[in-house]
This record gives sequence, C-alpha cells and structure tokens, in this order.
Amino acid sequence: MPEVEIPNPEELEELKNRAFTRRVALTTAVYAVMLAVAALGGNNAMKEMLLAQQLASDQWAFYQAKVIREHAYRIQQKRLAVDLAERGSSMAPEGQQQYQALLSEFAAEARRYNAEKKDIEKDARKQEHERDINRSKDPYFDFAEVLLQIAIVLSSVSILASSRLMYGVSFILAVGGTLLMLNGYTLAVVLPFFSVGH
Repeated sequence: MPEVEIPNPEELEELKNRAFTRRVALTTAVYAVMLAVAALGGNNAMKEMLLAQQLASDQWAFYQAKVIREHAYRIQQKRLAVDLAERGSSMAPEGQQQYQALLSEFAAEARRYNAEKKDIEKDARKQEHERDINRSKDPYFDFAEVLLQIAIVLSSVSILASSRLMYGVSFILAVGGTLLMLNGYTLAVVLPFFSVGH
C-alpha cells in the first residue's frame, strides 16, 4: 500500500494566500484601468463644458453686436422719417425719393439684423445646452474616481492584512465607481444629489 502524503498545513495556507494575493492584484489592476477611464471621461467632460461655454459666450457677443446694429438702423430710419415729415413738402421730388430709398434700405437692414440675431441666439442656446450636459456629467466622473481610488487602496491593504472582508469592501466600492463612471458617459440615471448647484 502506497504511502499517502499529508500536506503541511502551513504550505496549504501559503498556497491559499498566494492565490488570494494574485486575485486581488489582478482586480486591483482592473480598478486602475477603470480609474484611468473615469479620469479621461471627467477631463473630457470638463474640456467640452469649457469649450461650449466659450462658444456660447462668443455667440452672445455676436448677438449683442447684431442688436446694436439693428438699433442703429432703426434710429437712422426714425430720424429720416422725422426729417421727411418736417421738410417733405419743401423738398424737391428727387430729394424725397432719396429719403424714401434710404428709409426702405434702413428698414431692410434692420429686418436683416433681426433675422440674423435669431439664428445666432439658437446657436448660443445650443452651446449652452451642451455646456449643461457636460456639467451634469462631471460629478459622476469625480465621485467615480474617488470610489475607485479608495477601492485600490483597500484592495492593496487587503493583501497586506490578508483580509477578505476588506477585499470585498474594495470590490463593492469599485463596482459603485464603475457604475458612476458609466453613468457619467451615458447619463442614463440622474441622481438628484449630484446635480445640486448646477
């Protein structure tokens, strides 16, 4: 009858700990990848928010310039109308025709600027909408980064402490961080406490 070798309990514990360490190390690497993706999403959301704000500001400045020009033409139109009313009967017919032509031209320019400013306003509001969307995304990425960083720290400590409980907590935090990161990209679920002040 062959001899049955009974494994040394210390060796079994070391093998068990080595497998645990390997598993925690691999999941920690996955946490780090998720953290990098969350950081990228947060940076992109912030850049897109700032760019949209700048474009909206540019459009509003352009809008304001159109309003000023429109008002200048309307003022000129009113001045000409008053001049024509005051001096119309004493003016030569050619002068009256020139005044009428200028009145028509100023009215047409005022209408043109009015129409153009409406298009500019649409563009500005569209950029503001883009800004607001990216502003809504940013907190999800911020909190995702925090949870994933804490998960990385806890999983590293779980290796040193050989604590499966700490590893479990790190896993739960990493899942929460990953879900927040995914929500930052999609805005599938709006969490009210993340949009306070926005």
